[in-house]
Amino acid sequence: MTNLQARTRIKICGLTREQDVDAVVAAGADAVGFVLYPPSPRYVTPQRAAELAKRLPPFVTPVLLFVNESATNVIAACANIPCATVQFHGEETPEQCWEASVEGRRPFLRAARIPLGDSGSFDLVKFASDYATAQAILLDAHVDGYGGGGKIFNWSRLPPSVNSHLVLSGGLTPANVTDGILQVRPRALSLSVDVSSGVEISKGVKDAEKIHQFVAAVRAADVQLAKSHHVHLPTT
Repeated sequence: MTNLQARTRIKICGLTREQDVDAVVAAGADAVGFVLYPPSPRYVTPQRAAELAKRLPPFVTPVLLFVNESATNVIAACANIPCATVQFHGEETPEQCWEASVEGRRPFLRAARIPLGDSGSFDLVKFASDYATAQAILLDAHVDGYGGGGKIFNWSRLPPSVNSHLVLSGGLTPANVTDGILQVRPRALSLSVDVSSGVEISKGVKDAEKIHQFVAAVRAADVQLAKSHHVHLPTT
């Protein structure tokens, strides 16, 4: 059953600079994402990701994004960031995710690439079932290439009920994230949001003010959703 009292958790992805990590933490986000996919303009090396992750205080989760990487390389990259969550954003099978997550001992997210035209043509219920060992299914628009393209898919065409924790991604901004949460959260066990280009000055360079605006918009959605269902938001 959907938990409409839950606080929407926030991940800011594609960080490359110390000041951006600090800005994300100051804004109150729950997770930061580092892209370990060399073709991406937001790519950082595993060593650089480890350096940036050291700036994180307790309870802010580093997330390492991989695309069709070998289990050996995923495990090696995670060695210096013991508390990291892994995000698989390519064509990884359930078996490959299981192996690279050290047989499920490291939590992982699995990205679902939702078609831009007809979102209803993607069987999200089956996908979530196939990747049942994932901590959550991340919803992103299916574009050329990998790693996220900053495009919005049709949220209204998603299934009405998905027995999984979902992470909404793809073209989110401070202007549209409230609507995205209101549309998608009732369809899932819980909902988190993931933004990259929507809080950037340029690719890989974040804007502290946009980050704060994004977090504020998410919190406004939580309040609006709670009021509409006559529930009380947790204070912590």
